Amino acid sequence: MNMQQREEKQLENTLQAVLNRVNDLKSAIQALITKVETEYETINWPTFLDNYAILSGHLTGLSKILQAEVSTSLRSRIVLPLQLGCERDETLVRLTEGRVPACTHDLVPDLLRTKPEPQAEQRLQQFNHKASTLSYDTAQKQVAQFTKVVSHVWEIISKGREDWEGESMRSAGMQPTHSIADTHALVTAVGTGKGLRPGMPPMVGVGVGGGVGVGVGMARGQAPLGPQAPALPKAPSAIKTNIKAANQIHPYQR
Repeated sequence: MNMQQREEKQLENTLQAVLNRVNDLKSAIQALITKVETEYETINWPTFLDNYAILSGHLTGLSKILQAEVSTSLRSRIVLPLQLGCERDETLVRLTEGRVPACTHDLVPDLLRTKPEPQAEQRLQQFNHKASTLSYDTAQKQVAQFTKVVSHVWEIISKGREDWEGESMRSAGMQPTHSIADTHALVTAVGTGKGLRPGMPPMVGVGVGGGVGVGVGMARGQAPLGPQAPALPKAPSAIKTNIKAANQIHPYQR
């Protein structure tokens, strides 16, 4: 195998590797677009980042192939159309999957362009000139203002995400695991005793026999220290007494 055949074989292998990597990149882009268009209601940010990381991996692999030493022969190659026309080329349609029907005079410059469009290049130069003439203090103020705007937008997005997650839980039928009213009632019961035994009179003293009563255990004749508790109804006595008047005549009186 002579030098020319070796170069042709190397070029063919390089083009095949580039083509395979480009096809993988195209498939990944199509999968991401399909996921965004069909699963926009259920897709989350981590899943989107995982698919975007696949695109980044394919681009990195393509860059490594183009920067390898075996790809040096591509630098001496020139790509140009062999024929221009407005008629439909079925071979070109098949190769481009229907995106390019013909090599027209308006389309070829965009396909073979290695620099930005003149309008885009002019605007880029204006932005670069404006950035180079901007003072440090003005740049810091603009950065601080931009950071403030980004933080405000982030807060709005976070609040919207919380509301959306709450609505999703309610729509899915998930019951909350706590109740604010029950929490307040429990705190009130522990702190003040409210609602523990409804209708029970307050306990002031404890008797010897373990019974609960009002004013039991206080010294006789001693006034209660706290507010006067309502007296309990007096129980009827089971002992009958017969009290006579003091001026009744004594039976043994002389």
